[in-house]
Amino acid sequence: MSETRENSRDWRLYVQDMIGFAEKALSYVEGMSQANFLADERTYDAVLRNLELIGEAATHVPVDARQLQEAVEWGSIIGARNRIAHVYLGIDDNIIWDVLVNDLPVLVRELRAMLDSNP
Repeated sequence: MSETRENSRDWRLYVQDMIGFAEKALSYVEGMSQANFLADERTYDAVLRNLELIGEAATHVPVDARQLQEAVEWGSIIGARNRIAHVYLGIDDNIIWDVLVNDLPVLVRELRAMLDSNP
């Protein structure tokens, strides 16, 4: 993507992307136990990819826009993306599951609130 096009895309679209990726990941594990999730390679890979995409989209949200929703741990989200992309074999499955069941639902709410208060 060219720098001009990337810079012209409104930050809200990246936040919407983050919500969409999070919702997809959550839908993939709906009704699954952690053991079933870890045993299902296809679902595991799809979830990891969406977590990576959440972090990638977060890198495109400008710092001034990030400050509009300080409850979102932007640095952690971007850091997780980097770990997933570059240290795949060192990923802790328990952390991935914890992110799915505890952090992603909260993230979706926080991002929706961010969009609602900044139309």
